[in-house]
Amino acid sequence: MRSTQIRTLFTDFFTSRGHQPVPSSPLIPDDPTLLLANAGMNQFKPYFLGETTPPFPRATSIQKCARTSDIDNVGRTNRHATFFEMMGNFSFGDYFKEDAIAFAWELLTEGYGLEKDKLWITVFEDDDEAEHLWRRIGVPASRIQRLGMADNYWSMGVPGPCGPCSEVNYDRGPSFGKEGGPAIDDERYVEIWNLVFMQFQRGEGDKKGNFPILGELANKSIDTGLGLDRLAAILQDAQNVCTTDLLLPTFHTVQDLAGRACPSEGEEKVSFQVVTEHARSIAFLIADGVLPAKDGRGYILRRLMRRAIRHARLLGIDGPVLPAATSSVIGNLGTVWPELSAQAALIEQVVTAEEESFTRTLAQGTRLLDAAITRTQGCGSAALPGETAFELADTYGFPLELTVEAARDAGLTVDEDRFAALLDEQKKRAKAGGKAKTAEALRKMDTYRELAAHLPRTEFLGYEHLTAEATVTGLIADGTVVPSVAAGGEVELVLDRSPFYAEAGGQVGDTGTLTMSDGTVLRVTDTRYGLEGFRVHSARVLEGELRTGVSGEAAVDAERRAGLMRSHSATHILHAVVMATLGDHARQQGSLVEPDRLRFDFAHFTALAPEQLTAIENAVNGHVLDDPEVRAWHADRAEAEAAGAIALFGEKYGDTVRIVDIGDFSRELCGGTHVAHGSQVGAFRLLSEASIGSNLRRVEALTGHGTLRHLDTERRLLNELGSLLGTRPADAPGALRKRLDALAAVQEKLSRLRAEELRQQAGQLAGQAQPTGRGQLVVQHVTGVAPDELRNLAADTLASVGRGTAVVILCAEHDGKALLAAAISPDLHQGSIEASQILAPAARTVGGGSGGRGSLASAGGRHPEALNEALELAAREATRLLSIG
Repeated sequence: MRSTQIRTLFTDFFTSRGHQPVPSSPLIPDDPTLLLANAGMNQFKPYFLGETTPPFPRATSIQKCARTSDIDNVGRTNRHATFFEMMGNFSFGDYFKEDAIAFAWELLTEGYGLEKDKLWITVFEDDDEAEHLWRRIGVPASRIQRLGMADNYWSMGVPGPCGPCSEVNYDRGPSFGKEGGPAIDDERYVEIWNLVFMQFQRGEGDKKGNFPILGELANKSIDTGLGLDRLAAILQDAQNVCTTDLLLPTFHTVQDLAGRACPSEGEEKVSFQVVTEHARSIAFLIADGVLPAKDGRGYILRRLMRRAIRHARLLGIDGPVLPAATSSVIGNLGTVWPELSAQAALIEQVVTAEEESFTRTLAQGTRLLDAAITRTQGCGSAALPGETAFELADTYGFPLELTVEAARDAGLTVDEDRFAALLDEQKKRAKAGGKAKTAEALRKMDTYRELAAHLPRTEFLGYEHLTAEATVTGLIADGTVVPSVAAGGEVELVLDRSPFYAEAGGQVGDTGTLTMSDGTVLRVTDTRYGLEGFRVHSARVLEGELRTGVSGEAAVDAERRAGLMRSHSATHILHAVVMATLGDHARQQGSLVEPDRLRFDFAHFTALAPEQLTAIENAVNGHVLDDPEVRAWHADRAEAEAAGAIALFGEKYGDTVRIVDIGDFSRELCGGTHVAHGSQVGAFRLLSEASIGSNLRRVEALTGHGTLRHLDTERRLLNELGSLLGTRPADAPGALRKRLDALAAVQEKLSRLRAEELRQQAGQLAGQAQPTGRGQLVVQHVTGVAPDELRNLAADTLASVGRGTAVVILCAEHDGKALLAAAISPDLHQGSIEASQILAPAARTVGGGSGGRGSLASAGGRHPEALNEALELAAREATRLLSIG
C-alpha cells in the first residue's frame, strides 16, 4: 500500500465517522513555547486548554512534524526520523477511550489489514479501564503490557489537561530483535499509534517533574497520533523509513551520488540514511519559511544541513549533495505537499548557498586544525585540547567527529571529556535562558487564561471606527488579576469592544486614550493579543482609579494610525514589487510596520545592486501614483488560496480569512489596517538594504510624512554643503569632488615625503648598530611615529644594516600607548627564531601582548612609562639569541 493510499484511507475513515478534516499547520507554530510543530495536537492546543471553543467536536489531520530530540538515532534505528507525518484523530469533549480504541483497532486490522496477532498494546500502569477495553475488543492479556509515567502518561508540561495513554505496537519479527513485547524491545515491537486520553487536570509540577492531579476534566478529550513513516514501513515490508516510498527516490539519489549501493550494516549505512532522511526535513523546513541561522529554528535547519553534508563527505561525495537530494524530495512529495513545489527555487538556492558556505567552513577548519595538531605535537602532548576542539565546533562549525578523525590520523587523541564539559556548560547557559523566557511566557499565558475563562472575546471595531464606547471587563497588574488600579499604576486591561488594533502581522499595536465615565483617564501605550481573540491593552492610569466594570470612550491616536496604515499598505506593495523584481523565492519573511516607517525582510542570497534598489523604489512609487483601490474581503482559506492570495510564513490563519487586494498586483491574507487608495501611502523612500543572516535580506523604508521629513533633511544638508563650498546646491557634488581630488593629491605628496623621511631615519638608525654575538643589534627609542610606521621603520632599518645576521628593536609612544617593533634577519628566522619571541617579555612589561609571525613582529600596551624597561628586556633577549651558536 503506497503512502498516498495510506493517507487517503486514514482521512476517509475518520471523515466518514464525523471528524472534520483539518489541513496541517505550518512547521512554524503559533506558540511561543515551541520552535517547531512537533505533534498533531499543536494546532488544537487552544481547544484542549479551553482558550477557544472548537468549531467542531471531532477533527482529523495529517500534520507535518519536526523533532530533533532523537537526531543521533537517525540511521542507527529503523524507525527514527527528524521529520514525519503524524496522522491523528481528535475529540474535543465528545467521544473518549472506548471509541478511540475501537476506531484504532478497526482501521488497523480491517482498513490496513494488519495481522491481529502481531499487534501489542501498552497501557498506563493503573489504567484498568483501557486494558479492559482492549481485552474486550479481542486483544489477549498476554499482548497487553503496563508501563509507567515515562512511557504511557502525557501532559503538556504545564498545568492543564493530562492523562494516561495507550500505544499500539507492531511485532516486526525475530529479525528485528528479541521476544518479550515493547517493554523488552521497542525496535522489534515498533510503536505505530499513540492514543492519549485527556482525562485529568494537573497542577504545577516540582523540579523533579512530579505534579498533583487536581481532578477529572468535565469534558474528556482524545488526541492520537499514527506515524505514517512507521506504518508505511510495515505495509510495504520495508526494512526502515528510507526504503519506504516516502524516501526511496531520495535514497536512490544519494546512492547514485556516492557511486555505490548502501551496505546492509555499519557506519556507511548510517551515513546513507542520515543524508536521505535529513534531505526531507531540510526541504520541508525551508518550504515552510525556516532559513539557516545561528539560533532558534534556523539553527535546527543549519544543523540538519551540516550534518547531512558531513555524512555525504564521509561517503566520499565531495561535490554538492543537498540540491539533488532535496530536489528528489520535491519530485516525490510535491504533489501531496504543494508548498514543496511552490518553494522549489527557494529550497535549491538556500541549500546550494549553505552547502557552499559549509564547504568553505570545512576548508578553514581543516587549516586551523592542522595548525593546532602541529602545536600539540610540538609540545610533546598526545591529546589535542578539548578547548581547541570546542572552539573549532562552536566558532567555526567544524564537527567534532572530523576533529577526532584528523587527530587520530596524526597519532593524537582528543580530550573529548573536556569538550563534553564545555558543551554541557554552553547548553546549560542556553537552557537557562530559554527556560526563563518560556517560564515568563507561560506565567503570562496562565494569567490570561484565568481572565479569559469568564470573559467573552473582544469585539474589534477598528476597521471602521477609531473611537468607541467600551467597558473594562478585566484588569492585570504585576502579572495578577486585580479589581482596580490607582493613579500612576501600569495596567493591562481587557475591553468588551475595542477600536485598538492588536499587534499582528508586523503591524505594531495602536495607542491612544481611555476616558472613563467616572473621570478616570488612561494613556494606552500598546495593544496586543493575550490569547486568540483576547486583546490586551497596556496602559498607564493618569487620573483617578480604574475599576473593573467601568465604561467610557476608547480613542485611537488617529494620526499615528494613519501613519501605520500608510506603512502597511506600502509593505504589501513593496512585497509584490520585490517578488516581481527578484523572483517568487523572495517572499516576505518578516516585517515591522510603524507610523510612516517600515522594515521588510525577505529571502534572497546576494546583496541588491544599486540599480535594483532604484528600480524597486521607482516601481513602488509608480504603483502609489496609479492610485489603485485597496479592498478587503473575506473568504474561506481554500477559496483565498485558489484566488492567489499570499499567505505569509509563520502567520496563523483561521478557516475564514481576510484578504487585502491592492489593485490587480497584490493579494495577501492580512488582518491589518490599510489606506483606502494607493495614493494615500504618499511618497515612498528606500533607506537601506542589508543582510540579516544567511539568505535573508532586510530593507528599511519611509512613507508619507516620514519620507517628506527625510527629503527635507536631505535638502537642508545639500544647501549647507553648497554654502560651505561656495556654490549652488546643484553644483555641490562636482565642487566637492574637485576638493577631494586636490586633497588626495596633497596627501599622496605628503606620503612620499614621509616615506623618504623614514628611509633616511632608517639609515641613521642602521648606522648605530652594535656588534653583538654573531651579528648586529639596533636598539632605539624613536619619536613621532605611528604604529604602522614603526613596523615599517624596523624593517627598513634591518635592510639598511646590510647582509648578515641582525636584530632591530624599536619602541615609541603614540596616543598615550606603548609601541614596540622587532625585525630579524632571514637566517635567524630560518633557524626557528620568531621576532615575536624577542618582544614577548617586553610586551608583558607594558601591559599588552605581541603579534606577528616570522621575521617581523610588533607589540603594544597601555603603560608607556615602562617603555625603557621593556626595551631593555627585549635587548637582553636579542643579545641572548645572538650569542647562541
